[in-house]
Amino acid sequence: MDAGQTPTRLTIEGELFEVVANPERPGQYDFAWLSGPNKGYGFSTARSDGGAMSEREMEASIRNFLAQVDTGRGHIE
Repeated sequence: MDAGQTPTRLTIEGELFEVVANPERPGQYDFAWLSGPNKGYGFSTARSDGGAMSEREMEASIRNFLAQVDTGRGHIE
């Protein structure tokens, strides 16, 4: 599944994210953490081959992000 220009919403571990492909950088995706404690916080990631990310890859990226977040502050330390 390619998020393309249309946002894709995914709920992982009870947290809601919106994923959008960056049209200016093939293979890059921006993840907005909609249910997080800090408005506007999220992350970006890119495939090295510039290809489309599957939903499974998006989910793995979100899980990796959540594993790094300090739950008390809601940020990566």
